[in-house]
Amino acid sequence: MQAQSGKQKKADRLYKDFAYLEATDVYKELIENEYNVTYNSKKLGDTYMMLRSPENAVFYYGDIIEDTTVSSEYYYKYAQALRGVKRYDESRQWLRKYLESGKQSDEIQTMLNKDEYKSKATYKLKSSDFNSEFSDFGVFVKDDQVYFVSARAQHVNVKDKTYSWNGEPFLDIYVLDKASGNVSPIGGDVNTKLHDGPAVVSPDGNTIYFTRNNYLGNKEGKRDKEKTNHLKLYSATNSGNGWAEVKELVFNSNEYSVGHPSLSSDGKTLYFTSDMPNGFGGTDIYMVSVDENGNFGTPENLGEPVNTEFDETFPFMDTDGTLYFSSNGHAGLGLFDIFRMTEEDGIENLGEPVNSNMDDFAYFQVSDSKEGYISTNREGGSDDIFVFNKLNPLILKGQVTDAVNGSPIAAATVRLMDENKKEIAFLETDEEGNYETEIARDKKFPVEAKEIEYETFEGEISTMDSDEKEEMIYDIELSPVKDVEYLAEIDNIYFDFDKSNIRPDAATELDKLVALMKDEYPELVIEIGSHTDRRGTNSYNEKLAERRAKSTYDYLVSKGISEDRIVEFKGYGETKPAIDCDRCSEKDHQLNRRSMFSVVKME
Repeated sequence: MQAQSGKQKKADRLYKDFAYLEATDVYKELIENEYNVTYNSKKLGDTYMMLRSPENAVFYYGDIIEDTTVSSEYYYKYAQALRGVKRYDESRQWLRKYLESGKQSDEIQTMLNKDEYKSKATYKLKSSDFNSEFSDFGVFVKDDQVYFVSARAQHVNVKDKTYSWNGEPFLDIYVLDKASGNVSPIGGDVNTKLHDGPAVVSPDGNTIYFTRNNYLGNKEGKRDKEKTNHLKLYSATNSGNGWAEVKELVFNSNEYSVGHPSLSSDGKTLYFTSDMPNGFGGTDIYMVSVDENGNFGTPENLGEPVNTEFDETFPFMDTDGTLYFSSNGHAGLGLFDIFRMTEEDGIENLGEPVNSNMDDFAYFQVSDSKEGYISTNREGGSDDIFVFNKLNPLILKGQVTDAVNGSPIAAATVRLMDENKKEIAFLETDEEGNYETEIARDKKFPVEAKEIEYETFEGEISTMDSDEKEEMIYDIELSPVKDVEYLAEIDNIYFDFDKSNIRPDAATELDKLVALMKDEYPELVIEIGSHTDRRGTNSYNEKLAERRAKSTYDYLVSKGISEDRIVEFKGYGETKPAIDCDRCSEKDHQLNRRSMFSVVKME
């Protein structure tokens, strides 16, 4: 038992010192020896999450999550790990349990409510050609120089720079020259034995701001009272031969972390990540003013809705005023996702392919360019840099018109569906029959258009191979319904009992039909069908219906409608009643004594 107690102290010490790889082996031994199984399974799950290995964390969290002694915070941790392995339904189950345990969280409620994430822009991603077998992340570009962070330990002694967290060398800042393709460590005094990076360079090129951790594990640097090391921000000046005069920023502290610097396009605002006191929880995003002499104002927390009770990191302010950042506290697809924040749209998850079930972070877009970079560990193991091409939203527009005369159709509805026939857009045409919306690229969308006086249109819009387009035109023609009396608001014409003459009320309706055929649809071809009530014999009623059809035909011809535009006039007798009744009322009989019209041809 004493031996196990010693191992326990060793495992916890390794965990506290961030030596996670070594800690996993000791925790596993303790679990195999059935020593403090619940506690050590929790710690082993935590260790694997720090190593960004949710597939292993899920296993150990799952073993003990039903234990009544496990605190509710592990419901959330388990839900996060499940999300990291795409077990989304189970993840929501444990998020619900977390809330049911008495925890209050608007962010988690949003996670439960949202299951779909889409960006207005389209991103094309590919792995960069300057990745190494080690961690590479955190790009910043200036003047065709690509600054990034890497554990590749190029031109350094690897043995002196091994990090116990993950067994990789310590991080340094490197520069890729895009013209030559050469990669080399940044010049000057920036890189040390400690972790260095990520970095950002001021617009005038004279100052670099970068992250460095403040403790290596021996006598260098300082730790706080809990013996935890932290990140700090530093600046250095461009000396012409490299970066020199390294200085700590005034708002650093040995009691909390400050890192992940990013500048506004004018260089007057520095954004960063920190877990300083009085934040919203975890790490938050802050901003601080920078004057022309490099002096700083007072850091300000960006507040809600950007910051949550969990972790927000890696801010980037685009030239258009859009803030991009990474978070595990907003509703997303995986561990850390990338989000954007605008006054117009609020918080938006960038969706796939930018985000995955793993960590996605460090968004950067080159000024006045569609090119940019993200960092991700989606391919397993170490972080990698991906290059993206950002395409603006594709504008879909079109006009809905009458297929017969080309007239625009106002107030027609146009519905776009996804591949599962779920409605994703519902549009209504204006007075000129026009509609417009934004639409995703590289997809196919079933489309449906309707207007009450027209046949329903069904088709498909394809945005495949639309990369070079800013807009797409998709016009729709609707065919009038085949029921002319409905289309022109023409009522059936009715006859008196045992009569076939055209009554005045019937003449009024027939005059509407004449006007329709002459003025609006000069090519319209119809047929006439006449009917009787059920009084009288079948044979008599058939002849009566034929006389009614003929009188209807004669009336239309007398008003100037060409005979060849009425292809048929037919009597149906009592075989097709409008009101199918055995004991018919006089009103029922009247409704059955009628002539009706149907369209044969519209061209």
